[in-house]
Amino acid sequence: MLTALSTGVVQAQTAVALAGILGSKALLVVNGSAPRGIAVGETHQGVRVISVEKEQALIEVDGARRSLRLGEAPVSVGSRTGGRRVVLMADTRGHFINTGMINGTRMQYMVDTGASTVAIGKPDADRMGLQYTKGQPVQMNTANGVAQGWLIRLDSVRIGDVEVYGVEAVVTPQSMPHVLLGNSLLGAFQMTRTNDQLVLEKRN
Repeated sequence: MLTALSTGVVQAQTAVALAGILGSKALLVVNGSAPRGIAVGETHQGVRVISVEKEQALIEVDGARRSLRLGEAPVSVGSRTGGRRVVLMADTRGHFINTGMINGTRMQYMVDTGASTVAIGKPDADRMGLQYTKGQPVQMNTANGVAQGWLIRLDSVRIGDVEVYGVEAVVTPQSMPHVLLGNSLLGAFQMTRTNDQLVLEKRN
């Protein structure tokens, strides 16, 4: 059985995707290579499969273990570059979507080079416990007209194995499917895109 591709950063130098489950094997795509069925106990390009279940696989990279689930947000594991480099793979629509942390709370994000700041929907901000009502009120254009948002500063944003501190963000009044990572965060990185791969290298 093949299921929709779920991509993720396994370490700062390796992008991995769980494309499906083939019996007792996990169908993995590593660094955009052809899908490979990896049995429990086997290792492919530094990714070791620990266990395979109906809709998930447990993998290990550099001693760190994480679960990859079909149809769910990706995870990141390990680092070989001292937390300065993140590699993302585009989804079928060309979007770079992954999971990270804001102030230590898990979130799902999408890279948006057209946004000036990080943007967070109010429901996500509430879930993460952000004190946005104390932030500076800002006017925002939405599909329903002009609405009031809140300009705040995040203690930290972590993507892959890289953490950036003191990031400006806007909390929007409406819900959004992802946290949008705009240039208030992306400005901390040198970005290089090659086909479906985006490399974010933290600036000195």
